[in-house]
Amino acid sequence: MGWMAIITIYNPNLTLLTFYLYTLMTTTVFLTLNATKVLKLATVMTSWTKTPMLNTTLMLALLSLAGLPPLTGFLPKWLIIQELTKQEMSTAATTMAMLSLLGLFF
Repeated sequence: MGWMAIITIYNPNLTLLTFYLYTLMTTTVFLTLNATKVLKLATVMTSWTKTPMLNTTLMLALLSLAGLPPLTGFLPKWLIIQELTKQEMSTAATTMAMLSLLGLFF
C-alpha cells in the first residue's frame, strides 16, 4: 500500500498497474487457500502431499506478493523505484527498497 501511496502523485497509471497486479496475486492466494481448504498454517504443510501443484502455486504467489525477484510482484516495485529515481527521490526509493527487504526477511 505504501508503494502505491508514494507513486500516486507522479504516475497514476503505475499506481493502477500496481493495484491490478497485487489484486491478481492476492486473488490467486485466496483461491488456492480455498481450493486446498487451508485454515491454519500447519494445514499447508500437511496438504503438501495431497496437492503439491496447488501448494507450489501458493508458495510462489506468496513470494510474488512479497516482491521477490524475478517474480511478478517485483515488477511494480522496480517500476516505482525507477519513477522515484526520475523524480530525484532516490532517498525515498532506497528507503522503501530496504524496508521491503526487511519485510521479505520476516
